[in-house]
Amino acid sequence: MNNTKKPPFIIAIAGGTGSGKTYITKKIHEVSPDNIVSISHDNYYIDRRDVPMDKRDEINYDEPAALDNRLLLEHLKQLHNGNQIDIPQYDFTTHTRKRETHRVYPMPVVIVEGILILTDPEIRSFFNLIVFVDVKPDVRLARRLQRDVGERDRDYQTSINQYLVSAGPMHDKYVEPGTEYADLIINNNSTVDRLTNSILTLQSRIKDILGRCK
Repeated sequence: MNNTKKPPFIIAIAGGTGSGKTYITKKIHEVSPDNIVSISHDNYYIDRRDVPMDKRDEINYDEPAALDNRLLLEHLKQLHNGNQIDIPQYDFTTHTRKRETHRVYPMPVVIVEGILILTDPEIRSFFNLIVFVDVKPDVRLARRLQRDVGERDRDYQTSINQYLVSAGPMHDKYVEPGTEYADLIINNNSTVDRLTNSILTLQSRIKDILGRCK
């Protein structure tokens, strides 16, 4: 734990499904693990235990209404004021929140990553730096399939149907417009070397930010 007296520098890592947001977040965290903490918007999906199990897959999870943005906003306010928060943990297999939570303490740098984190003006107002990861649709689809089938215990057909029906169209409607708010756009369509160069540039900026927090 490394509480900070100053308000944290809050970074948004936005972009479509499978764009590499989580990977980039991890690389930033490696700059100084004791001074950087990350929050995933995925943990703020609304608990659907009140919906029959056979109906839960019919919900559109790729629109802002699927997420508890009021809770995220409250948590950002708490971190900004130097208070700890308890982040919900989400089970993507059952679309419900787990009983346990994850405690997060305010750090000099806070990263918030997610597909839809730029859709709410109040939430955007807390971000000191907005990074948008841009990826072509076919690449995003391939990465989403790999994640859903390999990590979230979904079958191939369910995952691809969800992408075609909701994730793809919702990206065009809600995610892509977020580029207009971005301070930095990272292209993750090509080689690992090119992505590495972008990450090194971002890491250098984080080091500068941390240096000014001392």
